[in-house]
Amino acid sequence: MKGLLLTTRSTTDAADSRPALPEAAPALPAVVWVLGAVAFLMGTTELVVAGLLPEIAAALTVSVSSAGLLITVFAVGMMIGAPVMALATLRLPKRSTLIAALLVFAAGHVVVAISTSFEIVLAARFASALATGTFWAVGAVVAAAAAGPNASARAMGVMIGGVTMANVVGVPLGAAGGQALGWQGPFWVLAVLALASTFLIARQVPAQAGGDVSAASLREEFAAIRQVRMWLIYAATALMQGSVLAAYSYVSPLLTERAGLPAAFVPLAMLGYGAGALAGTTYGGRKGDRRPFLVLIPAAGLLAVVLAAITLFATSSAVAVILVVLLGTFGMVASPVLVALVVRTAGTAQALAVSLSTSSFNVGIAGGSWLGGVALASGLQNQGPPLSGLVLALAALLPLTLLAVGYRRRVTGAVVNGHSDDKY
Repeated sequence: MKGLLLTTRSTTDAADSRPALPEAAPALPAVVWVLGAVAFLMGTTELVVAGLLPEIAAALTVSVSSAGLLITVFAVGMMIGAPVMALATLRLPKRSTLIAALLVFAAGHVVVAISTSFEIVLAARFASALATGTFWAVGAVVAAAAAGPNASARAMGVMIGGVTMANVVGVPLGAAGGQALGWQGPFWVLAVLALASTFLIARQVPAQAGGDVSAASLREEFAAIRQVRMWLIYAATALMQGSVLAAYSYVSPLLTERAGLPAAFVPLAMLGYGAGALAGTTYGGRKGDRRPFLVLIPAAGLLAVVLAAITLFATSSAVAVILVVLLGTFGMVASPVLVALVVRTAGTAQALAVSLSTSSFNVGIAGGSWLGGVALASGLQNQGPPLSGLVLALAALLPLTLLAVGYRRRVTGAVVNGHSDDKY
């Protein structure tokens, strides 16, 4: 989930670099802002667990590494939910589907808050993730349709902004609330806010929102994802995201047990991570359109350096917090660039391609958090998660290099044949 959000920012920038918007662009419809607010809730729930792992593990009588599966299973639900629901809900009423998704989302959070069974909590997190995937599959269509073709990119930017703000504000605020009110507190708050959002959706979303997709356009959607370079982009996305989440999923025990940071300051460190992620996303979105691989490959290299530093040197509070901020910065630079590559490679058939981009981000979240948990439970202990992230970051250089070589060949061929179009 966290991946789709960050990506469309780059699409917005790419669009803005070509046909300029009028100086006085019309205001976006209220429904777009409502969907952006719901995106904030759903972005918060995915990673708020990372700041509460020790408390959740103690309450459910499991190890911290096992509690990390609550992040993994949510990512798996998103991974499945985004593309499946993008196709399954094409012809269903959009307003009813959004309301149903929010009701399931709220119910899942209530079950998490009241249950003492780890298995039931895992199942509830999975159900909430499917609801989140449904929301994104349908909400993106509704927002774009409401804004119209001349402002659809701006509308998606609002939704992406909701997720970005969740990383910057929602996740650390939820972690702080969980420490103050008990770990169940954030889940109760998110459930209540989701229920309140159903009334806003019912009021703001038209009964006939969105549109249908023809069989012909579905054929085009599937044709777009048959390109080899599309799957190289997906692989790079999953590896980059996995490298970040392998370390970040276990940031709380890293900071408290290894670096000696008081637990009360963990939310502030997570706020620093969110601020770093916002800076990295902004930089990637602005600089990655024209020369994507001059951004992507250095970003992967610098991310590997940061993860190596966390593995070796995160033994004091100050150093560990600085490295966590840098993890957010360099870890998120690639996200909007990779999504933009998906959009540009897909051409006009983007819905399924972008939903699979969301899935690839969540493959990374699921795989990275699982691998980090395995490493944490090994003899490596708190050095294990960042070390496993380092391996994934280095692995990401392979598909990125293959993409860069292919890109260079296409550009060289275009120049030889007298074309000046540098579109990827």
